[in-house]
Amino acid sequence: MPTVLADEDELTRAVIALASEYGRYGYRRVTALLRADGWQVGKDRVQRIWRREGLKIPSRHKPRSRLWLNDGSCVRLRPLRRNQVWSFDFVQAQTHDGRSLRILTLIDEHSRACLALKVARRINSLGVIEALADAMCLHGIPEHIRCDNGPEMISKALRKWVAETGPEIQYIAPGSPWENGYCESFNGKLRDECLRQEIFYSLKEAQVVIALWQNTYNRVRPHSSLGYRPPAPVTVPDLAYQLPMAATLQ
Repeated sequence: MPTVLADEDELTRAVIALASEYGRYGYRRVTALLRADGWQVGKDRVQRIWRREGLKIPSRHKPRSRLWLNDGSCVRLRPLRRNQVWSFDFVQAQTHDGRSLRILTLIDEHSRACLALKVARRINSLGVIEALADAMCLHGIPEHIRCDNGPEMISKALRKWVAETGPEIQYIAPGSPWENGYCESFNGKLRDECLRQEIFYSLKEAQVVIALWQNTYNRVRPHSSLGYRPPAPVTVPDLAYQLPMAATLQ
């Protein structure tokens, strides 16, 4: 008969609690969260409890091909350090009454940190400039900014402002969203872990809930490409990654 460890019941309760709080996390991310809380536990033991308790294991996504070319072309520039490449995109959502929401997502491709989630009914090129300017005030000026060829991205006002600020805009090829793969991957997490789990009854509620998710993503959520550490863990005294709630709700 297998030996039952003394802390088995307590660990099981902790696993179930985390699985309930973070419904789209698998046992590997839950293991990382347990270790962050002080548990000396391996993923195999957590997986055993996970399966025994009938917890859902999210299906794996099919691996994508490389996001950069061997010739080092700038459009697929591989980020090697923080503030080398930022990328931004738009995600569509809606409130309960059917009115549309537009979310501007901005990430640092190297650290995977979410630098901005601007939520509004409409976001034009001036709104993009405001979001970029706020992020640069907090995190510094990047070397490159990657985006697609939407009307907000190619506007004269945005191109002029970016040229005067310093970064170079790297536009992806039309109809090739995989060339902005880091941001596309982030957008998928935003949809899966937040937008599809919530019903927003107002713009203000959407701004608050999405801002809280951004903070969890940056501070708590273990990221597989970072060795199951969050992009900006709370143990790191990096004030640049604090999320000013008031600014997010503007």
